[in-house]
Amino acid sequence: MTNAEFSKLAAAYAKEAGCENCETFYACGESFEVNANGGEIDRYSVSREAGVSVRVSYKGRDGYAYTERIEEPEKLVDHAIDNAKCIETDDAHPMQTKSEYRAIERRPSALAGLSEQARIALAKRMEEVALAEDPRVRRAVYCTAAYQAGSVVIENTRGLYAAKEADISYAYIMPSVQDGDEVQTGFAFRMGADAADVEGCAKEAVADALGKLGGKPIESGEYRVLLKPYAFCDLLRAFSPMFSADEAQKGCSLLAGKEGQRIANELVTITDDPFDEIAPIAFDGEGTPCVKKAVVEKGILKTLLHNLKTAAKAGVASTGNASRGSAASTVGVAPTVLRVEPGGKTPEALAAEMNDGLIIVELEGLHAGVDTISGDFSLKAAGLLVKGGAIVRPVSGITVAGNFISLMKDVVAVGDDLKYALPVGGYFASPSLLVAKLSVAGN
Repeated sequence: MTNAEFSKLAAAYAKEAGCENCETFYACGESFEVNANGGEIDRYSVSREAGVSVRVSYKGRDGYAYTERIEEPEKLVDHAIDNAKCIETDDAHPMQTKSEYRAIERRPSALAGLSEQARIALAKRMEEVALAEDPRVRRAVYCTAAYQAGSVVIENTRGLYAAKEADISYAYIMPSVQDGDEVQTGFAFRMGADAADVEGCAKEAVADALGKLGGKPIESGEYRVLLKPYAFCDLLRAFSPMFSADEAQKGCSLLAGKEGQRIANELVTITDDPFDEIAPIAFDGEGTPCVKKAVVEKGILKTLLHNLKTAAKAGVASTGNASRGSAASTVGVAPTVLRVEPGGKTPEALAAEMNDGLIIVELEGLHAGVDTISGDFSLKAAGLLVKGGAIVRPVSGITVAGNFISLMKDVVAVGDDLKYALPVGGYFASPSLLVAKLSVAGN
């Protein structure tokens, strides 16, 4: 049975069974990942999967059911109805009607047209370059090339038909370097159209690791801090649930009801851009047309991110941020590409403006050291000590602590060095941010 046949039969049966509406969400995809170690392959996986879910509106409540067998749609609809009967909340969750979508042009993904053998060769070459870059490089902890591709089709009884395809290529490496008894690791990655640049990736990662050698703590206190792009991307990713209307309506975001209020310095603008060339999409997980919007504009919270359910509850329009991680997932809320808009200052100018302070290059422990409800964080960090605008030495073994909203209010300058983070849990981008003060625990 084809997905189109499945969807048609499911819709007809759902109507007979008394459902107000019925929607099918079909997703299929493939993934490839290889890791090189010592010139050999120590991890290799190729997978292909497909599945379909049915969502029904039954007596004002939503029910979901999922299967990987594209057959017997009537049984899946029955399961969805049974699940709807178990739902205690009666919050309205509309389904999207027939829509028109913006045409999307995607940049070629570097690994898309390569054979598996060619992708393996890229991973091996990346390790080879890293090991040859400096005699202090001992090994590559990780050395991975990966490719993912998939397609989605959403159909419902309100006339919606939405179909899209997407893919992503990426490569990353974590080399380990040793100087005497000291061991440090570095990290670098490439993605999208640049994912085949494994030589540049390897050299950048080795430089990152070597730059940490000789690092030691600094005295505890408050410091002016320059957060490098990847470091702030990590914070933005960790605290992105704050911007979800779903979390706000559950009482799990301190931004609830703060639209129109200042939550950051006027230098800070944060955009959710579904048309960013790094990962453009035309519609969200409900088939709602995506729109580019300023989430924070010149420090003012302009909007939270909505799907159709949260929008109906708030009495506003959906922002096109419905998310579905897979066909087996229910509808949630998530950003598309959340980007801090760059300013006009170079990293060198920011360091000079900081004069004395700390450059934060890396943050660790975001899985445990972040409270997305209160905004508080306490994280291990590494970076560079700066005096008189010049880098003095590497810094390690410190902890930085603060509050995400307070930090955004303390931004005093924004760099022009916009960078995109590795797409883990979504797409995030930021330039360097100079912050007036941040608590540091060291010696």
